[in-house]
Order: sequence, then C-alpha cells, then structure tokens
Amino acid sequence: MSSVITNQKNPLAAKVNVFSHIKFEHLIAGISGGVTSTLILHPLDVIKIRFAVSDGRMQKTPKYSGIINAFSTIFHKEGVKGLYRGVTPNVWGAGASWGLYFLFYNAIKANLQKGNSDMHLAASTHLLAASEAGLMTLLITNPLWVVKTRLCLQFDSSTQAYNGMIDALVKIYKADGIKGYYKGLIPGIFGVSHGAVQFMVYEEMKKYYSCYYNQPISAKLGTAQYLAFAATSKFVAVSVTYPYQVVRARLQNQHYCYKGVWDCMKQTWVYEGWRGFYKGLGTNLLRVTPATMITFLTYENVSHLLLRYNNS
Repeated sequence: MSSVITNQKNPLAAKVNVFSHIKFEHLIAGISGGVTSTLILHPLDVIKIRFAVSDGRMQKTPKYSGIINAFSTIFHKEGVKGLYRGVTPNVWGAGASWGLYFLFYNAIKANLQKGNSDMHLAASTHLLAASEAGLMTLLITNPLWVVKTRLCLQFDSSTQAYNGMIDALVKIYKADGIKGYYKGLIPGIFGVSHGAVQFMVYEEMKKYYSCYYNQPISAKLGTAQYLAFAATSKFVAVSVTYPYQVVRARLQNQHYCYKGVWDCMKQTWVYEGWRGFYKGLGTNLLRVTPATMITFLTYENVSHLLLRYNNS
C-alpha cells in the first residue's frame, strides 16, 4: 500500500518504477523477429504499397491486375532489385519497431502486474499498454517508414530520386526539414490502434488458453499455439484498421501531394468510394499474416531462451 501511495504522490517515482521493469531481452527478441520476417516477405510489402497508392489518376504509378501480375511485372522490368526496393529502411524499421514495441509493452505490462508475470490483466489494460507502447515506437521510427515508402515507389530510372536510405534521409531533410520525416504521422497515430487491437487479442487468447489448461500465463507454449494466436490476432487487427495504412501511404507518396489527412480521405472517397480505402488489402493480409506468425514465433522463442539464460 505504501508503495502505491508513494507513486501517487510522486509521479517521478512511478516513471522510475516503469523503467525498472525494462528487460533488453525483449528488445533483442523483437528485433530478431522483425528482421527475419521482413527479409523473407519484403517483396509483398513493395506490391502492397504500390497497390495502395494506385488511385487511377497518376500516370507515373504502375497499374497491376493482381498480385501475381504485379510480382511478375516488377520482376521482369526491375529484376530482383525491384522486389527489394526499400528493404534497408524496412529491415531497420521493422527491427526497431518490433524491438521497441516489445520492449515498451513488456515494461508497461510488468509495471501494471507489479513484477508478477503470472498476474491476469483485463483486455482493456492490454489495449492501453499496447497503445502506449505503439505511440512511443511510432514517434521514434516514423522517419524510417517515410523513407521505406518512397524507396518502394521508385518505379524506373525517371523516378530514381534517392540512392538509398541515407541519401533519402538527407534529401527529405533538405527538402522538408524535420516535418518531412513525419509525413503520415497522424494516420500513423490512428494506426496505433492496429497494434493495440492485435496485442489485446493475442494476449487474451494466450490467457484463455493458459486458464483452460490450468498453467501459468508466462509459461512457454507450443509452436502451433503461437502461430495460431498470431495469425488470428493479425487478421482481426487488419480487418478493423486497414484504411489508415492506405491514407498514410498516400500522404508519404512523393508523386502526389495532398493538403492533409482530411483532403486525402475526401479525394479517396470521391474518386474511389469505400473500396479505395481497402486497396492492397489482399496483398497486405498475404504479407502480414505470415510475417506476424514468423515475428511472434521468433520473438517468443528467443525471449524465453534469453530470459531463461539470464535467470540461470
């Protein structure tokens, strides 16, 4: 009771208490999962982004009839290099995002559990913790996502504005200053709900599974359970929150200029209707579902391994 009163009277003490729960094993495990899935599935990310920005009005934007057509067209016109455009910032972004997300989320969750990893938390608490972790992660990593989007949208020699991640970071800063790194931030903030929904569903499934089999919620599960929970949670989150990704990609697109989030949403609705907000959804599900399965499976196994090693 006294520690709770102390934290209420002294906000700084509460903050220090949160940081005391940081375990860098979660950072390493998250980076491992993010980098692994990105290297395997990056070509689908390139295709998804190109579908998302294809509004039928920009002549420079390539048009594809489907996923297979997009893959074969990019491969024949741009080679393997075309399928891996933007892979460097994507690896950095995915590694940093997943690493920081798992780091912040587990620190916040551990603080709420008061250090007891087997303490049950409500679904709303998981949602809040994931939202806070997502917002902190987004503010740190948004510049990498801007660069990744722009590199993925270099279709041919006439659109080669950037020679790589560092060159893109420098040129974006020269052209737009710091604010250039945060284009698409507002829909990205709304997109924090995506990760929050995903983590809430994932954690609730793990909790109910552990309760059903009468085991601690911190216990290591099998590969099949992690894969099933990850796939289900991602499908639910994508279905609910996908439109923000389309809006964010269009705001970050260097070939077209919108006045802001509302202007982008209005033009998308006027010219394409509700379907415009779901362009690239099929490709996205095809990419993010296995990516999430790989990421979470890698994370869970690496984190349990590291935590067990450090506690031995």
